[in-house]
Amino acid sequence: MKKYALLLLTLVFSMNIFAVSLQEYLVPTPQKIDIQTNTAIAYDEYQFIQMSNYLAQFNLSTWEDQSYFSGTGSAIIKLTLRVDPQYPNQEYRLLIKNQSVNIIGGQKEAIYYGIQTLRQILAYGLSEKAGIPELLVSDYPAISSRGLMLDISRNKVPTMQTLYQLVDWLSSLKINEFQLYTEHAFAYKEHEIVWKDFSPMTPEEIAALQKYCNDRFIDLVPNQNSFGHFENWLRYDKYLPLADCVEDCATIWGAYKLSSLDPSNPGSFELVKGLYAELLPNFNSSYFNIGCDETVELGLGRSKAACDSLGVGRVYLNYLLKLNEEVRKYGKVAQFWGDIILNHEDLIPEIPKDMIPMVWGYDSKFRFDTILPKFRRAGLDFYVCPGTSTWRSIIGKNNIAFTNLRNAAIYGKENHAKGMLVTNWGDHGHWQPLSVCYAPMMVGCSYAWNCDTSVVRRAAFLLNEYVFNDKTQNTGLALMRLGNAYEKAKIPEGVANIFHVLLNRYAWKMKNQYQTKEITVANLRKTEAEIDSALQILKHARPECADANIVLAEIEQATDLAKHALHLGIERMQVKSYQTLDIPMDKRKKLARELQQIIDNHKRLWVKRNRPGGLQESAGRMQKIHDYYLGK
Repeated sequence: MKKYALLLLTLVFSMNIFAVSLQEYLVPTPQKIDIQTNTAIAYDEYQFIQMSNYLAQFNLSTWEDQSYFSGTGSAIIKLTLRVDPQYPNQEYRLLIKNQSVNIIGGQKEAIYYGIQTLRQILAYGLSEKAGIPELLVSDYPAISSRGLMLDISRNKVPTMQTLYQLVDWLSSLKINEFQLYTEHAFAYKEHEIVWKDFSPMTPEEIAALQKYCNDRFIDLVPNQNSFGHFENWLRYDKYLPLADCVEDCATIWGAYKLSSLDPSNPGSFELVKGLYAELLPNFNSSYFNIGCDETVELGLGRSKAACDSLGVGRVYLNYLLKLNEEVRKYGKVAQFWGDIILNHEDLIPEIPKDMIPMVWGYDSKFRFDTILPKFRRAGLDFYVCPGTSTWRSIIGKNNIAFTNLRNAAIYGKENHAKGMLVTNWGDHGHWQPLSVCYAPMMVGCSYAWNCDTSVVRRAAFLLNEYVFNDKTQNTGLALMRLGNAYEKAKIPEGVANIFHVLLNRYAWKMKNQYQTKEITVANLRKTEAEIDSALQILKHARPECADANIVLAEIEQATDLAKHALHLGIERMQVKSYQTLDIPMDKRKKLARELQQIIDNHKRLWVKRNRPGGLQESAGRMQKIHDYYLGK
């Protein structure tokens, strides 16, 4: 019986045996689509490929004419594109009838979105070997600004090729904003000491990326944290006088120092002012994200006297207002993270109406529903900023991410949010590879246009179709399963999942932390079994995307690291103290050998998509665990 079950499983893995409807191919889901039963364009592989290639290369940003034609002879397809100012902003209509395609929109950007939908309709025709039915799509976004923010300040700065690849994909998802989160990853002329080991973005690269984005109707928004998260600056003597806490302060994160600028020191503003002067002229965006989140040292160090006199909230807001005045000089509108001002709700009405709070929260229970009205009632434009939940996860936390992303989209639309920015961070070494991030990125970007929850059910299929080009469907299936393997550990939800918790707390006690005290050997073994079941699916994957070898290698690397975390946890649970150093030396040496292979592979794989800067620091976090095993 097992033999026949295995044979059936292999057949499912090796072929796509079920026909898929046209609607399954569309991401984001259009607001309205009316599909008729009659065929408008007969299936013709050559013509569909020709038109698909034509649309992929078509530069609409320089387009002026109204009509284009594709095909020859009886298979000709007439394509008409037309701007009609009567249509609101990003709204478009796509009509397919009688061998012709008409796309009408209120601006070029809207027509571009219609073209992305048309490309997916052609993908349906090619993959299903089917004709295209007569249909009418009437579509527009639920939220006007829809963006993705990529963290390039936690070790990992992508190569230009990786950024271009990502922008291409985001544009197909109708994303119109892109941010690179920056603390120290821009090549400021007077501050080389800060970025010299981190392969930063240069002005020339920003210019090239901006053009690439603009051609795809994506606004490249500058992003420079301006208050907290200055660790990579304050570690150097040159900037030490600007630190709020030079010695450990008792913050909400525990003992902490050298993280935030001291807003009571005029030199802090002068430093940031100089950064703006060099950074902002490189961008043509109307917006600028000034950060200002997680200022956990405020009022505890050098700023204590000012905060005692004026109040912590007032000192924070006064500094924010000074930054805003500087941003205005460049003709830009300041975005800022909304977490700190929420601790001082009485000050929210004082925020200038030209500032945009970026309201972030990343767990499945974050109350967008109760928090967003606080900014709406103050008459402020604001963004909802959920996350992919991939950081500190290694192989993802899909269900947490999907819930968080859905809530942000639903309550963002309900409260008339100006934008939705999906964030992808890289805390603690940026160990998650890009392939692990694709599913929540796609779901979040899709929700920003239309919060149709069927996209989660379709996620594996859509990734296989548009990212991995895997007709077996198994790359996407494996990744979706891996992304929920953390649930088998049955520990409470947190910023980190079971894999990162075990690795990050390798030298800490296990029984006094809310997550680790719930760990059991049985559940760790179940978690590893779930990873192994996903890897069995992956064995039958046949991705044919240009970076297929990298994708498979990334998944292997991530699963090896996740399983190593479980092996460490199991060994710790076998000793009475639960401490790593009490594991017998022969077992610690075995763990060290296993981790060394992972470290070596981490270094080899990193440079396939990313610049070398930051790798030493990222790998160094793993190396500390390795050395700890051996008592070094």
